[in-house]
Amino acid sequence: MNESALAAREQIQLLFDQLAAVWQAGDGEQFATNFTDDADYVVFDGTHLTGRAAIAQAHQELFSGVLRGSRLVRGAVTDFRLLAPTVALMHSTGAVQMRWQKQAPAGRESIQTMVAVLEGGCWQFAAFQNTRIKPPGLLAKLLLRLMK
Repeated sequence: MNESALAAREQIQLLFDQLAAVWQAGDGEQFATNFTDDADYVVFDGTHLTGRAAIAQAHQELFSGVLRGSRLVRGAVTDFRLLAPTVALMHSTGAVQMRWQKQAPAGRESIQTMVAVLEGGCWQFAAFQNTRIKPPGLLAKLLLRLMK
């Protein structure tokens, strides 16, 4: 990775870390500041939010309701590519730990695809796709075993 890509990766890693910190604070408006005005955000259940305002509103409702006191855990960047000097693609994994849990259940682990853009000297997420990782069910495990 060249020097420019390394610098971009560091800055986007800080942006990613900020998402987790703001999540824990339960502030939908602050959470949304990490996204462009016209960002696309696809939730694990397929809900498609368009724009910073929609992202802020949906997350504040969650932070004030079912996700109150939750935090993002096991967040790790799994790969990063600078597609152009001002556009980056990143994947990460993580899970939500509810306030009453000692640790997040394995079944809540998700993978995220993020596109970050550099605008006005600041990186922000322009697209975010969150997909739940489901462990293979019993039938899939049996089929995998038979294929060996």
